[in-house]
Amino acid sequence: MEEIVFPNQIRINRKMRGVSMQDLADRLGISLSAISKIEKGYRRLNQEQLITVAEILDCSLQDLYVNEQNSQHEVVMAWKKEQERRQEINKSSGLKVLGAALRYIRNEKSLTLIEVAENAEMTLSVYHRIEMGQREVSDKEYKNIAKALGLELDDLKAEVKRLDEAGVLEEIIIHNDTKYKINNMNRMAADHNNLVDLEALKVPVFGVSGSDGSIMVDRGVSSKEAVKPANLFDKHDVYGVSLCTRRLGSILSSRATMFVAPSEVASVGDIALYYKTEQQAFVVSLREDETGQLYGLMWNPEERIYFDNDDFKKIHKVVDIAL
Repeated sequence: MEEIVFPNQIRINRKMRGVSMQDLADRLGISLSAISKIEKGYRRLNQEQLITVAEILDCSLQDLYVNEQNSQHEVVMAWKKEQERRQEINKSSGLKVLGAALRYIRNEKSLTLIEVAENAEMTLSVYHRIEMGQREVSDKEYKNIAKALGLELDDLKAEVKRLDEAGVLEEIIIHNDTKYKINNMNRMAADHNNLVDLEALKVPVFGVSGSDGSIMVDRGVSSKEAVKPANLFDKHDVYGVSLCTRRLGSILSSRATMFVAPSEVASVGDIALYYKTEQQAFVVSLREDETGQLYGLMWNPEERIYFDNDDFKKIHKVVDIAL
């Protein structure tokens, strides 16, 4: 049984924007099965994946998060119903009894969680979830746990049954339930706080298509916002520019966003924005000719722009491109 760890609205936003599960999986670099588990809440997204999903679906991070304030009532109720259903499954399947019994026996033998997990060939996280009654146990895992506790499998099963019938597990089950609910609320709160913090990582995106393959960048007019890639979190002067020029042909999608850092020093081999005027910019690749003269190469058709000393202040380095 898998515990739902990240309720989300990815599927709703994906369908609204006509993005297929396979397309989302390909762009995240994960399997179709993983996407299915993520959308159902069975698998957690890490911070970088969450940002990427928001960018792919062209929505805010808050749009992906389920809570009472920003989600449809039926979505919230469905999430609560799923939580209740899984708690009942845990209870009826005896997972809570098993988890409580394992904890009781481990404590009686003065063993730590780490010792049992390692000897049972499990990660600490997996074994902890078993003791919390939140994960099923396979036959092989059951046998390994028995061995880690110094018991034969049949003896362990008999001891679990005896402890349950003796009524000594109720207090542990109540403790586990309370701890699980507190941890779950803390996890939800942490997810929400992370999303709020990520809002501060958004930067404005400028740019409309200009003449001669240029991009008109009016820093006073933003068309949208984009979240900075993880490698740019600590750079404070970054801004976004829509790659709306057709001069690149099919090299990059016109929907791509360039992240530009004016304070970064651009050198040979870098991609940069060259501001011919205050607002008219061209995407160039910085090159050096046979005499050592620096120039910017534009494409379709190829054209060189040679720079003088004053032009270096007009060159803004492109530090990342989000496709």
